[in-house]
This record gives sequence, C-alpha cells and structure tokens, in this order.
Amino acid sequence: MYQEPIFLEPVFKERIWGGNKLRTEFGFSIPSDHTGECWGISGHPEGLSTIKNGPLKGRTLDQVWQQHPELFAGRSGEYFPLLIKILDAQDDLSVQVHPNDELAMKLENYPLGKTECWYIIDCEEGAELILGHHASSRGELARMIHEGNWEALLKRVPVKPGDFYYVKSGTIHAIGKGIMILETQQSSDITYRVYDYDRTDAEGNKRPLHIEKSIAVTNVPDEESTVTPSVIEQRSLMIQQFVSETFFTVQEWKIDGKTDELERPGDYLLCSVIDGEGEIQTGACTCPFKKGDFFILPATLPFFRLNGKARWIVSHP
Repeated sequence: MYQEPIFLEPVFKERIWGGNKLRTEFGFSIPSDHTGECWGISGHPEGLSTIKNGPLKGRTLDQVWQQHPELFAGRSGEYFPLLIKILDAQDDLSVQVHPNDELAMKLENYPLGKTECWYIIDCEEGAELILGHHASSRGELARMIHEGNWEALLKRVPVKPGDFYYVKSGTIHAIGKGIMILETQQSSDITYRVYDYDRTDAEGNKRPLHIEKSIAVTNVPDEESTVTPSVIEQRSLMIQQFVSETFFTVQEWKIDGKTDELERPGDYLLCSVIDGEGEIQTGACTCPFKKGDFFILPATLPFFRLNGKARWIVSHP
C-alpha cells in the first residue's frame, strides 16, 4: 500500500501580464520575467505535473489518475478533477468569464466548466480585483460590453493578503495588477475574454476577445458568493475552512510545532506550501517539505503527523 506523499514538479506558463515573483518569492526556476502561472498540481493536458518521488517517479498525474484509482479512493473520470495554480499578476489580467459544465460541453465539447477560488498570497497596497457586474439583464450586459462602458459595468473589490474569494462559473472577473494568488479550480482552461485593455503582444497583435460567448455564459443578474470561514484548532495546527462546495473544499492549514496523529478530512488531499517548512511523518517515511512544494496525500495513507512552522492551502474534491 502506498504510504507516502506524492510530490509534483510544477509547470510554468509565460503570460503577457506575468512577472518574476515566482522566482523571487518562491525560488522557482522560471522561463522568463513574464511568467504568470505555476501549475502546481495539474492533470490537464495543456500542463501535466510529473511525479518527483517514490515508485511513481517520472509519471504524469493523468497517468497515475487513470492507472492507480486506489490512491484517489476509487474516484474515476476522464480528467483529474482539480487544478492548483499560483498566479503572479505583474499587470492586470483580462476581464473574462468561464462557462459552467453544461455550457462548456455545448460550446467547446469539454466536460468541465470552470468554477474557481482565490487565496490572496500577497498584493501591493491599493490592489483590487474585478468580481461581478452591475447589469440587470442580458440585454443591458450586451449593450454595456459593446459600448465599452466598463466603469459602470464592472464591480471592483480591494484586497489584502489572506483574503479568500469563491468565483462561481459565469462570474465576470479579473485579477488586478500587483496580486499573487493561489487558485483552486476545476481542471478546465476555457476562458472567454470580455476586455483586454486594447493591449498588444510583442508582435503588436491584440489577443482575441470572445464577446458573444462571454455574454452567453455570464450569470445575469450577477450572483455574489459569500464566504464564511470556520476554524478548527488542534495541537500545533489551525485549520481554517474557506469553502466546501460542489466542486471542491478548500482550507488553510497553519502548522506551528508537532501535531498529533492526523487523518485526512477528504478522500485525498492536494497540498500547496505557501510559507515555511517542516516534515511529514507517515508509517513509511519522514518527508521534508518547504515553501513552493506541491504534493498529494493519497487515500492509501492511513495517518500522518506534521512538524514545523508553515502555511498550506489544502483542497480536495
């Protein structure tokens, strides 16, 4: 029985709005100073994580998902269900929206839409998100988009480190300049751009917009999502649960010392270390972890203990 954490090699994506904080803040080796995304735990075909340790070393996450369902409590499906990213927004991301599962299949022949959530790791003073819109009907939404009446249409939200936002599919949104987030999302990369500030790439080309699809998939009226965190305290461990919805449960774990023996709160856990270091003790090994590590605690792991001083974002389907 597999009784150790499964560490993963992340995949990096260069973006027009990306920066270099994935290197300066996390120590990653990134392809350029316009690196916007770190896909830390990914079974998506556009960026597959590779196993770094143990008998599964060298395999991709989608292979392990298909070949070893016991690690995931027998869960199955064509695609690994979640995708965990860190995003570094040196500039504003495009104003965009994602479809739900039904519309993703109808419009793109892909079974997963994109509901996501954001944990603000860090941000510049005065940074803000776009989250939602003010249109009262789809006709008004279309008119305001075609007129470019962005100030009246878009809702803006100031942010600070430690904030958490649940972003349901169909929500118009954008991550603002100077924000670094950890994103937990359905494993889908379907994005419809509503507005991109008329900017151009290195060749002078504007990125394509998807106006009609954006209007079709946007929730009207806007559906605001309220997050009410709850806290569980154990010896040397504080767990703050942000959200437990249809697609995922997401928590923040703060470790300060040596914990008691722990059981997984879900079938398997996706773990992202966003600060600190320590070690995981299982029946088979003692494994060190540090800031920037991504790993899975599989369903075959009966118990574990933690020791160190660190902060994790933990999720499960």
